[in-house]
Amino acid sequence: MTENVTPYKDSELGKKEQVTRMFDTISGNYDGLNRVISFGIDIKWRKKVVKLVKECRPSTVLDIATGTGDLAINLAETGAEKITGLDISPGMLEVGKRKIEEKQLQNTINMVLGDSENLPFADDSFDAITVAFGVRNFENLEKGLSEILRVLKPEGRFVILETSVPTKTPYKQGYKLYTKYILPLIGKLFSKDRSAYAYLSESASVFPHGEKLNNILSKTGFIKVQHLPQTMGVATIYTASKQH
Repeated sequence: MTENVTPYKDSELGKKEQVTRMFDTISGNYDGLNRVISFGIDIKWRKKVVKLVKECRPSTVLDIATGTGDLAINLAETGAEKITGLDISPGMLEVGKRKIEEKQLQNTINMVLGDSENLPFADDSFDAITVAFGVRNFENLEKGLSEILRVLKPEGRFVILETSVPTKTPYKQGYKLYTKYILPLIGKLFSKDRSAYAYLSESASVFPHGEKLNNILSKTGFIKVQHLPQTMGVATIYTASKQH
């Protein structure tokens, strides 16, 4: 079992409801803040995800926890006919829809309000599924991954981009200082919801990464599981597939 960290410690709401409320609150300045927090490196990581998805030449792609649609928009480069962006936060989706219209991609990308642990799609629906910085927000990680496996086509590709914790010195120490002191300070300066950014760094620190997440993916039923650490280990890309 993974440790369940929630955004609002004193709330009686479940993690799912708290995450929805948090992302609705920060949706307006989420994109700008992301660029600041990651020094813009998150753009490079997403490009790698798109490259991995493009390799399997998908016609249907699902981007789970799509947020404001950054990755869904990037995935248009794969040449997929239909891209579905799913998120639990109406606030984030509204921002995403505006961005999609600005780029005139509304015929390719469809934004859907939905729960990653109860996906509103039939079995074997998508050639590729992505989640960028979203799996650690699942209330029940194993249930969410089982749902992804269910809607992924046999031999389809599943790609996760998620924060991780560097294990090598001095990156390990630098990362601890950054997440403990600097990240919450940036969040406080930019956002009216300071709990949100404390949660984002805390949830990253306890989330299983590397081999631990590989093992959870394999246990769920995924095959060809591997991980690719990025930028000294502060993020990791995971790829997996589904048996034919």
